[in-house]
Amino acid sequence: MRHVLSALVMNQPGVLAHIAGMLASRAFNIDSLAVGETENHELSRITFVVSGDDRVLDQVRKQLEKIVTVVRVLDYSGEEFVERDLMLIKVSSAGSNRSEVKELAEIFRGRIVDVSVEHVIVEISGTESKIEAFIDMMRPFGILELVRTGRIALLRGHSMAAEAPVGEPAAS
Repeated sequence: MRHVLSALVMNQPGVLAHIAGMLASRAFNIDSLAVGETENHELSRITFVVSGDDRVLDQVRKQLEKIVTVVRVLDYSGEEFVERDLMLIKVSSAGSNRSEVKELAEIFRGRIVDVSVEHVIVEISGTESKIEAFIDMMRPFGILELVRTGRIALLRGHSMAAEAPVGEPAAS
């Protein structure tokens, strides 16, 4: 089973390396990873996906909570959340293919962000399944390059800022 975790961490050099090293040393595989500054410039949010059963997830969460620079860890499993991936894909567009690629990009709510004589670059965001479906539709045209972000996610109706920090009870 895949689990989406979000860790609010201090925005300091080496935090990501420390967390990745901890996970690697305990043989946890990260399927997806995204890091970015939050609304508070002193904090960053690390969103990652790990595979494993609930026991594995519990171990990952407990190990993360022991790291000094980790402020808070949230497990999105079993919760309602919004998730997105972002992808740039460079596709061959020789001849009449360009109009077909453009049409498919519009159907998937993507947009063409660069055009040359031989290719187009399409930007698309959405769920993992939407991104995978778009990739499958582009294969016949010839995918020249592809890059994806890690998954990002936020809980619906909740704010991570309202959650209690690691080791502190939630405010009532």
